[in-house]
Amino acid sequence: MPSSRTTPRSQSSGPRTPSHKGTLSAPVRSSNRNAVVLAVLLVVVLIGGVVFLTTRGGDGSGPAAAGGAGIAHVHGLGVDPQDGALYAGTHYGLFRMPETGEATLVADRVQDFMGFTVVGPGHYLASGHPGEGQGGPSSLGLIESTDGGQTWQSLSLAGEADFHSLEARHGLVYGLNSVTGEFMVSQDKQAWDTRSQIPMADFAVSPYDPNVLLATTEQGLARSDDGGRDFQPVPSAPVLQLVTWAGDGTVFGVAPDGTVHASTDDGQSWQQRGSLDAAPEALATNDSADVYAAADGAILVSVDGGRTFTVRYSE
Repeated sequence: MPSSRTTPRSQSSGPRTPSHKGTLSAPVRSSNRNAVVLAVLLVVVLIGGVVFLTTRGGDGSGPAAAGGAGIAHVHGLGVDPQDGALYAGTHYGLFRMPETGEATLVADRVQDFMGFTVVGPGHYLASGHPGEGQGGPSSLGLIESTDGGQTWQSLSLAGEADFHSLEARHGLVYGLNSVTGEFMVSQDKQAWDTRSQIPMADFAVSPYDPNVLLATTEQGLARSDDGGRDFQPVPSAPVLQLVTWAGDGTVFGVAPDGTVHASTDDGQSWQQRGSLDAAPEALATNDSADVYAAADGAILVSVDGGRTFTVRYSE
């Protein structure tokens, strides 16, 4: 369920520092000890109730009730242009998160969505692994839904591919197959062209040119101008773990510590923006350069170009 917190997260570059409560400077007198203990117990009970309601939803119908583990281990994010709802592909299913109201498990389907991307209104592509009791190979290859995630159809590479990063742009599907480490491209979602095999964590495709891509590697950001066949390092770029390319041309990247960077010149130069305050799990954007991220059990949204973030959902 969505969290009620809307406080912008810190823009510091490092991880969050936990706060430390102070200690009493003098012992509690015996005459007041029972009253203090009772007050502490009351506070604990109240906090426990708030945590339960926040995690479960007031009527127990939130994602924890629907999906067992709730929204955890987020692998992919995407916004459906049909209604503006944010979708999260997770280890425990696909969750829909509207701007207001509770997050819900789509179609009560529990399976591992390792890769997930929105193609158009109600139209999604994904990859991953079947849930418990579901048939089929352990790696789903490319699967597709045209009804908002209610049903899925196997398209190709079942048993052969587990795409941990997927993108659909320019009438093409781009995928990073974690089984083989291959970067692959398809024109029809059936036949695939293996373009390269470099150790990348994530990639993004230019909204203007189907041949221009950026990829995050252990050696730093890399760029391809030939559709992913060859990548060259971008020396001036920060070390990034995740990267996404907005429809307006802005590139967003997140460092391993959660620091958010942005580029307005196709990744050649970068400016530090805000911070997720934790290691990133997933990153996405849209045509208006809103930024969506998952980190430390929370789904975060920025409407100011990654400078500040509010919490859409939190465990």
